[in-house]
Amino acid sequence: MDFGYTQEQELLRKTVADFAQQEIAPHSLEWDEAQHFPSELIPKLADLGLMGVIFPEKYGGAGLGFVEYAIAIEELSRVDGAVGLSVSAHNSLCGGHIFGFGTEEQKKRYLVPLATGEKLGAWALTEPSSGSDAAGLQTRAQRQQRGWTLHGSKSFITHGTYADIYVVMASTNPAEGAKGITAFIVEKGTPGLTSGKKENKLGCRASDTASLALQDCLVPEENVLGKPGEGFINALEVLERGRISIAGMAVGIAQGALDCAVKYARQREQFGKPISEFQGVQFKLADMESRTQAARWLTYRAAWMNDRGGRVSREASIAKYYASETAVWVSEQALQIHGGYGYIKDYPAEKYWRDSKICTIGEGTSEIQKIVIARELLRSGGV
Repeated sequence: MDFGYTQEQELLRKTVADFAQQEIAPHSLEWDEAQHFPSELIPKLADLGLMGVIFPEKYGGAGLGFVEYAIAIEELSRVDGAVGLSVSAHNSLCGGHIFGFGTEEQKKRYLVPLATGEKLGAWALTEPSSGSDAAGLQTRAQRQQRGWTLHGSKSFITHGTYADIYVVMASTNPAEGAKGITAFIVEKGTPGLTSGKKENKLGCRASDTASLALQDCLVPEENVLGKPGEGFINALEVLERGRISIAGMAVGIAQGALDCAVKYARQREQFGKPISEFQGVQFKLADMESRTQAARWLTYRAAWMNDRGGRVSREASIAKYYASETAVWVSEQALQIHGGYGYIKDYPAEKYWRDSKICTIGEGTSEIQKIVIARELLRSGGV
């Protein structure tokens, strides 16, 4: 086993870290306060290859693996979780679904502009009445002579307001339940597709989240993504890999919170010396460092196994569960170390704390991850 980074991975980490410090850090608090989606950042992210990290070069991507992807998401999220979340949703969900199950023509038409950053992607599975029970979605697709008409609504959609290309799950055969769900590619501007309420969120406020409405939305037959009836099965695979990137985001948030806690502890003086010299603070920092490192290596292991091929249900869920819970815990400890200053927006501790919570909810709650982990453990007999 080799736990070292390659030269290419070290260069990627430094490049993304420098970019985040120069292009994101000076604006992060302002974007958060205003709930401003930084669309002006997309071309710059694209220039680094981050809008198509995991896609082959022939489709306009950077052709990198999931380990490199996790590194990039981590370094973005170390400065601003909202940017990490946007890049993750664009790559893992929308782009990942098209890359994994689209036809060659669909990849050329839709994946290429996504991977090059020319267009922004969104993935629409969740609905007001179906979150963890995603197979219970109510959006319907009815076959027409010219394709399919979609009727329904979606909620909590990342890039719901700004996306150019949407992957939408709808039931084409309600009697079949999960086996009757089909995925569709829907382009911005399609009659019947409208963006709804933009959510006023606790954290990651610079990442756009909105509802969608579909009313007599006609989608041509060639925009069916994958085989009819296999949309939900395919979506589970998409989520499986997406959880690795959310784990990377969580590691980045935890590391960012730890960074600011260390900096503050060295500067803040009480009783005539820096609080970093008090054992109580040192013990907190030691626990924060240990958990962050553990989360990082669980995440990289899941990414490494994915790059080797095959399913990584258990590994991805373990990484996502542990890293997301770690991000919440570490950021709360960072806020506590800041004391009263951690509770005001002049310091970044409170933002890391707010941003961290979505990691335990999005792309499968911590409770769902436990179900997956236990199921895979029992199925394998513990191996």
